[in-house]
Amino acid sequence: MARVTVEDCLDHVDNRFDLVMLATRRARSLRTYGNEPLVPEENDKATVIALREIAEGLISHEMLDSQEVSQEDEDVEVSFDFSQSFRENRQLEEAAKRPEVAAPATIVSLTKRISYLTPEQIADVRRAHAYAQTAHKGQWRRTGHPYITHPTAVAQILAEMRMDHQTLMAALLHDVIEDSDANKSTLRDEFGRAVAEIVDGVSKLTKIFSSRAEAQAENFQKMALAMAKDIRVIMVKMADRLHNMRTIGVMSAQQRKRIARETLDFYAPIANRLGINTIKMELEELGFKALYPLRADRIERAVASARGNRKELMEEIASTMTAALNRDGIDAKVISREKHLYSIYRKMKSQQKSFNEIMDVFGFRIVVDRVDACYRTLGVVHNLFSPVAGRFKDYIAIPKANGYQSLHTSLFGMHGVPIEVQIRTKQMEAVAETGIAGHWLYKSGESDFEPSQRRARQWAQDLLELQRQAGNPLEFIESLKLDLFPDEVYVFTPKGEIMELPSGACPIDFAYMVHTDIGNSCVACRIDRNLAPLSQQLQSGQSVEIITSTDARVNPDWLTFVVTSRARSAIRVALKQQQSGESIALGRKLLNRALGNANMSINDLDFRRLRKVFTDMGVRKLNDLLTAIGNGELMAYVAAQKLLAADNPDYEAVTVEGGGPVSIRGGEGLVIHYGRCCGPVPGDQIVGHMTPGKGFVVHIETCANISEIRRRAAREIIPARWEKVTEGEFRTTLVLNVNRRKGILAEVAAEVSAADAGVENISVEERNAEISTLAIGITVKNRSHLARVMRRLHNVQAVINLSRLGH
Repeated sequence: MARVTVEDCLDHVDNRFDLVMLATRRARSLRTYGNEPLVPEENDKATVIALREIAEGLISHEMLDSQEVSQEDEDVEVSFDFSQSFRENRQLEEAAKRPEVAAPATIVSLTKRISYLTPEQIADVRRAHAYAQTAHKGQWRRTGHPYITHPTAVAQILAEMRMDHQTLMAALLHDVIEDSDANKSTLRDEFGRAVAEIVDGVSKLTKIFSSRAEAQAENFQKMALAMAKDIRVIMVKMADRLHNMRTIGVMSAQQRKRIARETLDFYAPIANRLGINTIKMELEELGFKALYPLRADRIERAVASARGNRKELMEEIASTMTAALNRDGIDAKVISREKHLYSIYRKMKSQQKSFNEIMDVFGFRIVVDRVDACYRTLGVVHNLFSPVAGRFKDYIAIPKANGYQSLHTSLFGMHGVPIEVQIRTKQMEAVAETGIAGHWLYKSGESDFEPSQRRARQWAQDLLELQRQAGNPLEFIESLKLDLFPDEVYVFTPKGEIMELPSGACPIDFAYMVHTDIGNSCVACRIDRNLAPLSQQLQSGQSVEIITSTDARVNPDWLTFVVTSRARSAIRVALKQQQSGESIALGRKLLNRALGNANMSINDLDFRRLRKVFTDMGVRKLNDLLTAIGNGELMAYVAAQKLLAADNPDYEAVTVEGGGPVSIRGGEGLVIHYGRCCGPVPGDQIVGHMTPGKGFVVHIETCANISEIRRRAAREIIPARWEKVTEGEFRTTLVLNVNRRKGILAEVAAEVSAADAGVENISVEERNAEISTLAIGITVKNRSHLARVMRRLHNVQAVINLSRLGH
């Protein structure tokens, strides 16, 4: 019998919960279908074979998605009906085709729902419905219903949120441009500019996820633009996706999973970001059940079982809370609540917990009239039940990014049962459920919904800024994903203002949140008045101060630890500008050097004669030419020959690949690199060559790679020299043969540090039982500094010999 451990399997699945799911499914397929095992059987049971296959990375959920299993007991003994998968698909399809799901609205029911509108506005909505009905005549949904039932259902979803009449008209017309001969100008003439703009915005989003990643990202950029113009565009798109998810059962299994993944990855998070909790929760539930039907079913049964066991207890806790609040004169409504399935699953997965360990599956929401009553209520429930340490959050004082406000606390209820309590006002409850839709839902002249509306519009504007700064659509979609899943931390500026950042943010993120110029000029920071690394993760409650300098330069390494999309995109823009400036400066230096033997410089050329030469070289202006030379995409001597010939018709070719050496100072930035093969440091005799995309690469004259280039294309070798004063430290590698003994690595590293040099990395290769070879990457200021390091290492007793790499 072969042995396999859980640890062997966890390398190939997300967590233990996922492992049980996958092993169960595979064991059933081996038993029932008679599938051949992918590993030798060795008399093992099906479950053990499944675990061994998982441990070797041979099985995944995707491979088994066409089959479903049901677990009968804790020993993973399973039973299976061949027709189970077929029956489930059939049930999903039948559920999607039910009239109350596929065609829940008619113009009559819609008219009743929009009684909050004026008679003139209702007439406009009915007119839009009639137009859409004519445009979609003869078209049918997969559910078997006339197509007009879909836009009518979308409009009714928005009517339940009391959206304005223009949004409802756009919802009814949102597929007209795609599915008929009508166009934007036709709709503008018929229904007005606002409605036409919303319909056009939604129409451009219809193929967001239908093709490869590049097209997907480009379409999301269109969405950002449409949202920035009118936030109602995304409201219509959300309602459209919600009705499509309700009828997803008529799609094939593959289509269901693709659409569900899109919904969970983008649409639900966007609904959450806009604060539309009702739509967000339903999208997550429907997406979860479509993407992971087995997992959803297991959790649903676990919740139902726990609900039955705790029903009387929850009622008793609610009664106790209500009575205590009444005694204190607090007018409150206590509502029991249940965490929805996808939220439970996400918490189980992210925190590696079992269902029984999730503390807030069941809880209570207490709704009061005023803000001060929220804090009084908190005192009452804390007197009733013991609070869980570290589980209190005040989202009233510091609202979430989407405008959500509430007090959250976890308690040990009766018999030690953990419960979560949310305390908020009626207005906070409305904002929590409807988000930006509350702007239309409660047009009472009150300002409670303005923060949500402002935040939503600001977010849409931020998306537009991301789009402008992104180098390409895929870069934009990466930034968008980062922006959609924030877990907030709250920190203070030196003036005491609160700044909200996603979990894992560092001082660089903070700097760019304050202002792009602050981020670009950041050199250091203080956290709680103490100097701290720029990469340190921030914690809620800390105060952060950014130290800036006019001479600061953006560091490419920042991209490895910033988490906000704003910082990431701003750093990329700054690096591109920085590299462009450095490329121009290096290109100017190289071109002047190449022109030097003809006793010319760039300033001596008559650029009025050189337009055709620029075109021939694929550039439009001088800076483009200098950038191409600085980046290594065009050789300086080639450009010099062409410029000299065009500038002077009587020019006789001279050798221009000579000239003085290029001076190297160190710290030039992104267009001058140092060969890792030889590790040149100030004091070494150096040369260089141009590498496309990298710019000027410096090598030691005797480097083997330079010898190869000299043999192949000698004219590409460019003389170089160090300036008298150099900046920064330079990396080189030492190779040591040492006698093997305990602590030798620490001893070598200590000697390097004692010589005031830095250790970047150490690698070890065992030559034989007695001798090892160490390759140690160090940073030094110059050749004298390097000699001092090497002398110290020579004095280490275990060191047999040492040399520089590439020498």
